[in-house]
Amino acid sequence: METLPLTGERTVPGIAHENYWFRRHEAVYAALAPRCAGRTVLEAGCGEGYGADLLARTAGRVVGLDYDALTAAHAARRYPDVAVARANLVALPVVTGSVDVVVSLQVVEHLWDQEGFLAECRRVLRPGGELLVSTPNRITFSPGRDTPLNPFHTRELSPAELADLVRGSGFADVRVLGLHHGPRLRTLDARHGGSLIDAQVAVVLGDGAWPADLLADVAAVTAADFVLTPEDLDASLDLLVTATA
Repeated sequence: METLPLTGERTVPGIAHENYWFRRHEAVYAALAPRCAGRTVLEAGCGEGYGADLLARTAGRVVGLDYDALTAAHAARRYPDVAVARANLVALPVVTGSVDVVVSLQVVEHLWDQEGFLAECRRVLRPGGELLVSTPNRITFSPGRDTPLNPFHTRELSPAELADLVRGSGFADVRVLGLHHGPRLRTLDARHGGSLIDAQVAVVLGDGAWPADLLADVAAVTAADFVLTPEDLDASLDLLVTATA
């Protein structure tokens, strides 16, 4: 299987110790796929391309854009059902009002001009088109601080901040959902000292040697182990905002 190099930020499929993060992202793509059925979809920041490919199974057409040239070239080679190009996300090379759905998962926190990006998303959407954007929850991802812990992130958002940002960019029907661990992942949290995430981070920050039981549990995580809900947003891991142009 062709894979992109790990950067410490991008997750890719097919790597056992990355599986938790891959499935956490895949869970949101899977939840959004029915909303993309038969429609023209733009994924802004497609990364490795696995998510755009998942959406292409139901969508009428999927265009994937990414700023990184190596990433865009990889996605174009590996996923022939997705039209991929390199692009600056605050200057989308897309005709105004030509897209039914804009999907952008785990991208907006990397951008310096978040307002400019959302303005571009609104421009390319047809009237009534949908914006679907996910991002880490600042409250749980970088608790107690405004500066992101992750060096790849420029600005993280709380649920209220995300809703205000999207609403202030001219979108209507703004709704925020939160991604949480489901029952099986909560069991794994308890098994690994209260947090499966912290157990993984401890390995990465330590000697890099994965305990066999931890690696086996991480490798067995599926997208179905996560739950998207409008409840308890402040405690969620990731946020998903949906809105209408």
